[in-house]
Amino acid sequence: MPSANVKSISESTRAKLKDAINQLEPFLNHYALPQLSEKDSNDEAQLFYKGLLSDLRHLLVFSEVSVEKLGVLLRRPNFDTDFAERALYEVYHQCVSAFFYPKNECYSEDGRYAYTGQDAIRFRFKPIREARDIVLGVSKIYEELRDELAYYENDYMTQRRMQGQK
Repeated sequence: MPSANVKSISESTRAKLKDAINQLEPFLNHYALPQLSEKDSNDEAQLFYKGLLSDLRHLLVFSEVSVEKLGVLLRRPNFDTDFAERALYEVYHQCVSAFFYPKNECYSEDGRYAYTGQDAIRFRFKPIREARDIVLGVSKIYEELRDELAYYENDYMTQRRMQGQK
């Protein structure tokens, strides 16, 4: 992939991850388990919100680490294409995958809704509006990242293996 293209994708990815962080961080700083589950205090709600908060915290950390790596990369006087491609690969496999395949499975993507104009995210339990809004809000960012970085899902590592690198 041409160096100029990798650089522009790196810049775009960093900006999108910063947008996601700017949405996730205030939500996680404001809401804790008691605030989220105060209307539904049953065990199912507790487990759901505990899992959701855990998944969102992981997503935030992965996104912050990736923004930092991309920032270091973009501040260097000489753009390192190999390092950039590796960083974009990690964004795809850590951030995008962490969003679309959350460990606690509090929500999932239903591809049948992707082309209908409806939200493709389906929740295991009906969350409060704020929790629903944060997941749906960042979903658009991670969908864009998934589309932009689809090359790094599989082709990047296949290319590296063919070159004899890890």
